[in-house]
Formats: sequence, C-alpha cells, structure tokens
Amino acid sequence: MDKKERIKKYKSMSSQERQDLILKKMKAKGIEVGSGVPNKNYDSEEVYQLIIIANCFPELRLKGD
Repeated sequence: MDKKERIKKYKSMSSQERQDLILKKMKAKGIEVGSGVPNKNYDSEEVYQLIIIANCFPELRLKGD
C-alpha cells in the first residue's frame, strides 16, 4: 500500500479505530502509554517540532542496539 492509500485509509477510520491502531503500534514497539520522562509536561509545540526533526532524520527513529 502506498502512502496516499495509507493516508486515505487512516482518514476514513473513526476516532476510536485510530486510537486502537496507534495503541496497537505502540504496544508492538514496547511503548507504554504515559511512558514519557517523569515530571515532564510536554508542550504540544515542542512535541510537534521534535516530530518534524525526527522525520528529517530517519536514523533517529531506529532503535539502537
């Protein structure tokens, strides 16, 4: 499935289906809900900027051994 098809499929999903998909992918990667840095409140703008940066450097998303 190419990127456009994935986007179309994602947009056609209900909010609950999207949440379930995200939680399933998080679980597959070993990420727990609320597993961020203790005592850290995330600013949505800060998170958005980090996502943009991570997208520019795919190697940052690879799990190091």
